[in-house]
Amino acid sequence: MAHRVTFIPGDGTGPEIAEATKRVLDASGAEFDWDVQEAGVDILEEAGTPLPDSVLESLRSTGCGIKGPITTPVGHGFRSVNVALRKMLDLYACVRPCKSYEGVRSLYDDIDVVFIRENTEDLYAGVEFEKDTPETAALIEKIVELDPDARKDIKEHAGISIKPISVPGTERIVQFAFDYARQYGRKKVTAVHKANIMKYTDGLYLQVASEVAERNPDIEFEERIVDNMCMQLIQKPELYDVIVLPNLYGDILSDLGAGLVGGLGVAPGANIGDGAALFEPTHGSAPKYTGQNKVNPMAMMLSGVMMLQHLEEWDAAKRMEGAIADVIREGKSVTYDMKPNRDDPTAVGTSEVADALIEKMRVAA
Repeated sequence: MAHRVTFIPGDGTGPEIAEATKRVLDASGAEFDWDVQEAGVDILEEAGTPLPDSVLESLRSTGCGIKGPITTPVGHGFRSVNVALRKMLDLYACVRPCKSYEGVRSLYDDIDVVFIRENTEDLYAGVEFEKDTPETAALIEKIVELDPDARKDIKEHAGISIKPISVPGTERIVQFAFDYARQYGRKKVTAVHKANIMKYTDGLYLQVASEVAERNPDIEFEERIVDNMCMQLIQKPELYDVIVLPNLYGDILSDLGAGLVGGLGVAPGANIGDGAALFEPTHGSAPKYTGQNKVNPMAMMLSGVMMLQHLEEWDAAKRMEGAIADVIREGKSVTYDMKPNRDDPTAVGTSEVADALIEKMRVAA
């Protein structure tokens, strides 16, 4: 039976890598009934919004989607299609695997870590107050009242952000991490925090994470302070397995993890909630390369592998990831950024990477 899946090409170079990914998914052995939906700057003038209601309706109906990257305007306009999708569909878990593939230039060759980032709370909730407004002035007065040692000049020209961390939000993301570890045969969950300084927000996160760990005794649990975690990931990343983090730390450390395995070109991602899951590459839309058949589609293709696993198409997922690993290892049918010399004339285009993967799967069948 075909899986009904929402397909969002995106904008910039998104449509090119999305189409290449769709062709590979169609050749993986799984069957799909694609519901194509447009979102992003390319649809803005026609629809009056970069996120038409039809996109949300489709994702609520199918419960599963895959999307190309979408441009976020800098400094003005719609805040972010990606953030809006996560909030409106309550996609509270961002899952970003960082895995070494032979043939990718990297300082390490044995990394297999999954970052699970809480998607809805923390400083990224966007509860901010602009400087020099009455609301901000009232908040600053309260800060000074609560903390007599606060710098008195905080009263002048300060912006304020509020960091909400809740018990329910923490419970569900940490439980998600344990469930993920169990489903994928992983042995350990590490909770990351700064509870030594932020005792009532990160302190709550650590307390709740520890309580959830007690309910999941079959999986090892440990905690790390975020700055120490950064050092540990550089010095001995092999010690870590599943890492669960609040929103801001998760955003930063998952990019650090991508750097450990060769960059965002091999960094897939997913945003998952109780009612829907949306798979996408971690990188942006690179609009300056639009239409050049040049950009690396591997991150979106690896996101496609994650989608196959989510749909329990295990054989298709194994087949597709195996073909990706083979093509990367051989180093022939890869884009310029995956060549030892980025000016290598033997580099292929986005579409040709898909052709190579499809042929690999055909031969292996």
